[in-house]
Amino acid sequence: MKLTIEQYNFAIDKCKDIFKKKTIDYGTAWRILRTSSLTDQIFIKANRIRTIQENGQSKINEGVEDEFIGIINYCVMALIQLHLKDDVRLELNSEETVNLYIDFVNNARDLMEQKNHDYGEAWRDMRVSSLTDLILMKILRVKQIENNSGKTLISEGIDANYYDMLNYAVFALIHLED
Repeated sequence: MKLTIEQYNFAIDKCKDIFKKKTIDYGTAWRILRTSSLTDQIFIKANRIRTIQENGQSKINEGVEDEFIGIINYCVMALIQLHLKDDVRLELNSEETVNLYIDFVNNARDLMEQKNHDYGEAWRDMRVSSLTDLILMKILRVKQIENNSGKTLISEGIDANYYDMLNYAVFALIHLED
């Protein structure tokens, strides 16, 4: 489990570095997006990964690793949006934004540790393509929950699905690094 935490933190540090730099470049312009729009951005990234996996090539100079990083960062943005749903500020200062980012990735890592314990690191035996498919399935679940005005009868809420997608994307990055 110690290796998993080290690999997880390494992947997240790479994502956080990109998130910080984009926050400096663009501010928090993404705050204008509804969570449903962020869900669609995650869908675009996951769908592109699947297309590349199926076709075996990319015509744009960004590989699947960049797309998994994008999924992670969009998931964090969505979690921040859910958390700040009543906060109308479009621009957050970079320190606050990065602190929120850290809080949510720490929550995701804690969740991963709990699930990883129970599932015995089964993700290590999975293919990256299966992780992509799981992300796409979670996106479809989130879209259905969004279409139901956020209400569920028995299922986990939107935030739980964003956390799962984030963790699946981290697992994919770890696999791609190995």
